[in-house]
Amino acid sequence: MRNLTQDNITQAVIARLAQTPDPRLKAILTSLVQHLHAFAREVKLTEGEWMQGIEFLTRVGHITDAQRQEFILLSDTLGLSMLTVAMNNDKPAGCTEATVFGPFYVEDAPSFDLGEDVARGAPGEPCDVSGVVRGLGGEPVAGAEIHVWQADAEGKYDVQRGEAHGHRARGVLHANGKGEYHFRSILAEAYPIPDDGPVGDMLKATGRHPWRPAHLHFMIKAPGYETLITHVFRNGDPYLDSDAVFGVRQSLVADWVKQPDGRYKVEYDFVLNPAGEAR
Repeated sequence: MRNLTQDNITQAVIARLAQTPDPRLKAILTSLVQHLHAFAREVKLTEGEWMQGIEFLTRVGHITDAQRQEFILLSDTLGLSMLTVAMNNDKPAGCTEATVFGPFYVEDAPSFDLGEDVARGAPGEPCDVSGVVRGLGGEPVAGAEIHVWQADAEGKYDVQRGEAHGHRARGVLHANGKGEYHFRSILAEAYPIPDDGPVGDMLKATGRHPWRPAHLHFMIKAPGYETLITHVFRNGDPYLDSDAVFGVRQSLVADWVKQPDGRYKVEYDFVLNPAGEAR
């Protein structure tokens, strides 16, 4: 097609997608083109602004590596990650709510026995974490696989410190026959997401802070149940109502209580949704 104009180019692009073999891909790309073109028209996008956007995304790609996923940070800070989580995790009442995965999970975290210290020397005040993993019907989920990871008292995850430090404040445990779990770690503290790159520049340009409220990350897997990806947030944190990545849910807020011996303690029970459970 020749002599394309601003009035007919959208339909011309969509027509080029007509032979896409995968129907889902076709639907996604068609809608993407429609919305991108509508966005450009709505804001009257200039060529200079378009180039700024291209340069911004290029910078996001250049800074992304095995230790830092800037595209996830961008998605998180625009609320897209949490929107996707909410749309795809509409669980029955009583199930533990899901929240964002975040960019700092790793596949090869060390395994620990119940009661062991996953902090492994990470800076922070000592803390004991415990609870029970149950199914929606109240049944204990024996042997549930529990992945946990967190930032240290200096606001850093182990992967941000380089390979020389090894894995700290993260690990994989398994619940006992009663669905119970317990481990030692460090007190969860608020921390800023990495803001020395393009996402940080976007936050500064829009007058936003980069802080996340104190939390522990959990991913829990068990046969017959949907995998749960969530956080447990520390009650009283000043950033609970302004989380930079929009991930807080009231049901995920728990008390960290200081014990007479100076250690902190937090208890949280998880409820998993049976696999294939109707919503």
